Amino acid sequence: MGFILFDDKCRDDLLPLTFTRPVAELRVGILRIREKWEKRLKMRASFLTQDYLQEKYAVRIAATNLLINGSVLPDETLIEEMQGLTPGKALRKGDVLLAVSTNRGSFDINDSSLLESASEYEGSVARIDRPWKIFSLNGQEIASDFELLTRGRKSASLSKTVNVVQGERVFIEEGFRGEHFTINASSGPIYLGKDSEIMEGSVIRGPFALCEHATVKMGSKIYGPTTIGPHSKAGGEINNSVLTGFSNKGHDGFLGNAVIGEWCNLGADTNNSNLKNNYTEVKIWNYPAGRFMNTGLQFCGLIMGDHSKCGISTMFNTGTVVGVSANIFGAGFPRNFVPSFTWGGAAGLTVYQPDKAIETMERVMKRRGIQLSSSDRDIFSHLFRETEKYRERLEK
Repeated sequence: MGFILFDDKCRDDLLPLTFTRPVAELRVGILRIREKWEKRLKMRASFLTQDYLQEKYAVRIAATNLLINGSVLPDETLIEEMQGLTPGKALRKGDVLLAVSTNRGSFDINDSSLLESASEYEGSVARIDRPWKIFSLNGQEIASDFELLTRGRKSASLSKTVNVVQGERVFIEEGFRGEHFTINASSGPIYLGKDSEIMEGSVIRGPFALCEHATVKMGSKIYGPTTIGPHSKAGGEINNSVLTGFSNKGHDGFLGNAVIGEWCNLGADTNNSNLKNNYTEVKIWNYPAGRFMNTGLQFCGLIMGDHSKCGISTMFNTGTVVGVSANIFGAGFPRNFVPSFTWGGAAGLTVYQPDKAIETMERVMKRRGIQLSSSDRDIFSHLFRETEKYRERLEK
């Protein structure tokens, strides 16, 4: 059987995070959504996504295929219902198509007849259909992934110099390093990934996930639920945030209620506001609507797409959205919506030409021993054209 994770219309609501990946490649908790499904179904997934992403994230079609909505977070009851689908049958929750089983060689998940004929799922469904859902649901997903990854396994040991509260809720993978820090798992589990490190003087409250090869710098203060993705560096003060992977917030400054994509860098003393002075509901930029929309949240900080950077002492206002490959610097608060491929800050933005942007990507990735692929080049070239309308908006 083929196992395919598909993007539905919420993909556009998740921009800029989904400019560069299918929805199921978003990280929430310890794992990406794809990894959650693969580990539970014990099957390798492929993707049905945007045409310009399909070369990098290929689809594999078998004689019989189970298609699952890539925004949906798995649980055992839902998995049982999905595995019970026979070819030609589908499952929905209201107007959201959850899964389809088919033995056809081609399929259109936007076909309205699929939803009309689907069986209604009676249980509750958790979805990542808005960017802020990533940090809002991060606590429950750290707990769920923690149970999945550690079930029946024995944790490695911490140094005797580490101060631990409720150590039975802490799991340490092999290769972890760290001395003279404090972790408190009374508010949720703590997962310390393979070859990760916590430096001296750091104080961390769960739920917390430090993924493989990630580092917490000296004297950091981290409040859960927070995830530091693979090969990322975290420092200063962080609260309820997710760094997807290969990104750095290595210095002092505050990051709260935020989602940072891959290959981002926050300069020293970068801060984001996560609460408005008048305590009202936060609005953030929504791409399909082309305007700022209510989040329903009082706390909402920064959403930043892949390969974006900011200089020292950058200040982000409450509910700021930064596109992909933006370079922000200078005094004052930049706009609450910073389009992709822009260069500048509060004083004004200019176009960050794609050839220059790709040169920077190559240098950044080379430092980690990774080469920018030809498919990545094509993706960013496409995105430069696709996002042109947002840069034109700033010039008017």
